[in-house]
Amino acid sequence: MSILMISEGSYRQSIVRLDAVPEMLRAQNSIQNLADSVVIAETGQRGYLVTGRKEYRAPYDDAIKKVGVSMAHLQQYFGPKPEAAAILSKLQTATETKLSELALTIQLIDQGKPDAAKDIMMSDIGKEQMDIVRKSGNELLEYQARTITQNRNGIYESLLLSRIGVAGLTVLGLLALFMYLRQIFLFTQQQIELQRMLKAERDRLEAEVLERTAQLTQLAQHLQTAREDERNRLARNLHDDLGSLLTSAKLDAARIKSRLAATAPEALDLLAHLVSTLNSGIALGRRIIEDLRPSALSNLGLVSALEILAREFADSTEVQVHTNLAPVELNAAAELMVYRLVQEAITNITKYAKAKQVWIELGTHNGEVEVSVRDDGVGFSTSAKPLSAYGLVGMRFRVEAEGGVLSLASAPGQGTLIRAKLPAAVLKDATAA
Repeated sequence: MSILMISEGSYRQSIVRLDAVPEMLRAQNSIQNLADSVVIAETGQRGYLVTGRKEYRAPYDDAIKKVGVSMAHLQQYFGPKPEAAAILSKLQTATETKLSELALTIQLIDQGKPDAAKDIMMSDIGKEQMDIVRKSGNELLEYQARTITQNRNGIYESLLLSRIGVAGLTVLGLLALFMYLRQIFLFTQQQIELQRMLKAERDRLEAEVLERTAQLTQLAQHLQTAREDERNRLARNLHDDLGSLLTSAKLDAARIKSRLAATAPEALDLLAHLVSTLNSGIALGRRIIEDLRPSALSNLGLVSALEILAREFADSTEVQVHTNLAPVELNAAAELMVYRLVQEAITNITKYAKAKQVWIELGTHNGEVEVSVRDDGVGFSTSAKPLSAYGLVGMRFRVEAEGGVLSLASAPGQGTLIRAKLPAAVLKDATAA
């Protein structure tokens, strides 16, 4: 904007000065024409005086008209200028006096008095006025020359000012551009440094997250192992201690029954109820022991243990259970994980699914062991946060602890599918074992 204002101001000043040049030149020509016309008028007057012929008077008459035109133009141009107006006034007075002298001589010639006209012409009055006319004209010409020079210098000054302004603003613009580029460079460097710091911090946090995740996985695996060990210990204690006590009590009740059969027959009903209660206690103990440590898994294998689990689930509920179980090669820890996975899935179906049918599958596909539990229950939205997800989290940790992957697919009204895949590494470990 500043460059535009300076350029526009210099342009307007230059235009004004350039527009004044033609008028200056016309004024200069008018001064010269006035002086020349006075000389021509004097020359015509003398030719007319010498010859008396009319054709010599014609230049005089034309010169008088030109003098009037030039004087009118000079008065219009120099009138508003005090210094030039004073010079023009002297020029006008001398010109009028000289023209009056010439007109008088012409009149005397026309009246037939050439000698009187010659006397006037031979006097020094005409010469003095002519000198004043020349001097005043030269002064006006010098004044006009100074004006033209000043005008030209003004144009040069305007152009110089415009150049200086443009150059200065260009320098300022370049300086501003340099500062802007410098700020951009510094900002870019700061951004690069900030990105580097953010990347380093992100890498550190990712490494820390991976470390914490690994620690949590190890902790979860340790807790699962400790839980299973505790279950085994508790099952063994129940089997050894509680089983022995209940069995011993049942044998004692049998002995008492044989001795009281003859002496106290009324006590036989109480003993029968006691034996029934002991049998129920023994059965309950077996169920608890079986839940704590599935003996079918270690004695009969994974497929048989899952079939028993499915059959018991079907017997205790009205759900139809369909099984498709094929033998697989897994180590003991992985087999226990698969059993607990199916057991947890069945528990969730019992609590939430309201299912009518359940499908349990086990087999090997593409070098991976796959186990899945699917139901036709109410399902749920996997994007919504469930009220309790600890069962699913526990399943996921169990599977990941064995190097596997757990996937979940469900939708409202479309049932739920839980599938776990164990990699070939577990199979190799099993083969090595």
